[in-house]
Amino acid sequence: MVSPGILLVDKPAGITSHDAVARTRKAFGTRKVGHAGTLDPMATGLLVIGIEGATRLLTYIVGADKTYEATIRLGQITSTDDADGEITVRAEEAAWEAVTPERIAEGIAVLTGAISQVPSSVSAIKVDGRRAYDRVRAGEEVVLAARDVVVSRFDVIAECAGSGTLDLDVVVDCSSGTYIRSLARDLGASLGVGGHLTALRRTRVGSFDVADAVGIDDLAGAATLTPADAAARILEALPVTADDARDLRHGKRLAGQASRLTGALAAAIDPDGALVGIVEKRGDDLKSAMNMPEAAS
Repeated sequence: MVSPGILLVDKPAGITSHDAVARTRKAFGTRKVGHAGTLDPMATGLLVIGIEGATRLLTYIVGADKTYEATIRLGQITSTDDADGEITVRAEEAAWEAVTPERIAEGIAVLTGAISQVPSSVSAIKVDGRRAYDRVRAGEEVVLAARDVVVSRFDVIAECAGSGTLDLDVVVDCSSGTYIRSLARDLGASLGVGGHLTALRRTRVGSFDVADAVGIDDLAGAATLTPADAAARILEALPVTADDARDLRHGKRLAGQASRLTGALAAAIDPDGALVGIVEKRGDDLKSAMNMPEAAS
C-alpha cells in the first residue's frame, strides 16, 4: 500500500507538469497523484506533488508565495512572451538611447509591490472552460482580465548585453498567480524596447525549497514528507488529544478552543504524530475544514 506524502520534484525543462505527475504515478504505483501549481514546459524547478491522501493538502499549498529565478531579454517581443514563441518585434537601435540603468530601476519599481497584472494570453487560465493557450493555438484572439498580485522582491542580479538585446538575470518573490512572463513583457514595454522571458526556474513554494527536491529520474524510492510534516510547514501546528482527534474525525467541533489558533487555519496533529486534518475557527470553537484518512501518518 502506498503511503500518503508530499514529494518535492525538480522539474527539468522540456516536460510538462502533467508529465511529471504521470512519471510519479508510475514510480509510486498509484493513480492518486496531483501537483500544487503548474510549471510551463520551458520552466524548471520546484514542483510540489501530493501522493494518495496527501493530495488533500495541495489546496493549502497552491496559494503559497513563490520565488523564481529568471532571465528577461530586453529588445525583443515574442508571440508568447517567452522564448518558446516567435520573435515578432525587434527594438530599433534608436530606442536603446532611452534605456538607462535608472530607467530600468524605475520600470522595476513600478512592477514591485501590489500591482495589477494582465496574464499572458498563452497562460493556462481557463476561458469558458478551455485553457487560454488552447484558444490561442486555435487562432482565437484572447485578452485576459487583469488580476491583482503582489511582487515583494524584484532584484536584478546580473546583466549581459548582446547584439540588439540586454539580458537581465532577476530574482522575484511574489504571490500565487503572478506571471513572470508578464513582468518581462511589461518591463520591456515600459522601456520602449519590448521584452520576453528566456529562462525561468522556481526555487521556492512557501516553505518548500528546490534544494530538497529530487530529480525526475530519481523518483523511484524517493523520500516523501509525511502529511503531518508537510502541513506543519505551511500552517500552524496544533497538537490535539486522542479524544479531540476522534471528535474531529467524526465531524464534531472542539468547543471553546478557537483561542488556541494564531491564524485562521491550523494543522491538527494527534499524539502519535499523525495529521488529523486542517481545522478552522468557527466562533469560539474549532471545526474540521479537511480531514485526512485515519490511517495517514
